[in-house]
Amino acid sequence: MHQGNWSCSSCNKAITELPFEPNRTDGLLCIDCFKNKNSGGGTQGEKKMFEGDWKCGTCGAEIKKLPFQPRETGNLKCLDCYKNK
Repeated sequence: MHQGNWSCSSCNKAITELPFEPNRTDGLLCIDCFKNKNSGGGTQGEKKMFEGDWKCGTCGAEIKKLPFQPRETGNLKCLDCYKNK
């Protein structure tokens, strides 16, 4: 652990210890802001879901929610086709 005197760029809370030595001090987050950012703003462990109107590339079923934002939609799979692959 690296000791220092930094502040969170989001809430200005003091940060005195980090698991890495930062090259820059801008963009540092305290543990609370880090957890909140990485959990999509919800409670810890809750996955952010993306809503849309997509079709399964295998069976053609409608897909309304995904745990990621797809870049391409031709190779998406519904949950049943994904489990059966």
